[in-house]
Amino acid sequence: MTGPTSVLPTSVLLVDDDPLVRSALALMLGGEPDIEVVGEAADGGEGVRLAAELRPDLVLMDIRMPRVDGLEATRELHRRPDPPRVIVLTTFDADEHVVDALASGATGFLLKDTPPPQIVDAIRKVVDDEPMLSPSVTRTLLRRLRDEPDDAAGPGARRADAEARLGRLTDRELEVAQAVGRGLSNAEIAAELFLSVPTVKAHVSRLFEKLVVTNRVQIAILVHDAGPA
Repeated sequence: MTGPTSVLPTSVLLVDDDPLVRSALALMLGGEPDIEVVGEAADGGEGVRLAAELRPDLVLMDIRMPRVDGLEATRELHRRPDPPRVIVLTTFDADEHVVDALASGATGFLLKDTPPPQIVDAIRKVVDDEPMLSPSVTRTLLRRLRDEPDDAAGPGARRADAEARLGRLTDRELEVAQAVGRGLSNAEIAAELFLSVPTVKAHVSRLFEKLVVTNRVQIAILVHDAGPA
């Protein structure tokens, strides 16, 4: 007779040059039964090295650090096979930081003044393949996308590229992509489209492959670039 199957906690690596911030995060996350802090690093280079050694599920990454900053560290992690998910946690919500972090492969972007319960919730959602952005960061990203001019390749180049990539999808996959573009969670998409949550997750995984993206935020950007259906 076999006993119940145990579920391993989500392993988290903290990367921040401020030891007080790392201590506060470690203390906060240490009280969660489903989260385990497995290591700490004081700069991006050390964070990349520890991530290779410890294989965490998720990295909480500061942006501004000496030697190797958080954006370069996130890019380096993203270039490696089976990279951990990354949530950028910073005091700055400047437009370029948001877009650069997401383009570098980050799955979430939170401000350091985000209430602790929301940081814990963000970790759980990101590990479940749902992006997490602070509301103010979401507004910043949408404003940046709305105001950003077309690429130098020519007027409408981004729209044409987005339409071509979305054109690879089945009707159902397109519905899921558009729902992701509206910021809906897997559960909300399931309720709206009368699907099970596992089915939605399977659709989202196929979207990553067909659209050649690495996170849901990039799906949302494609949907935005394509314009109204």
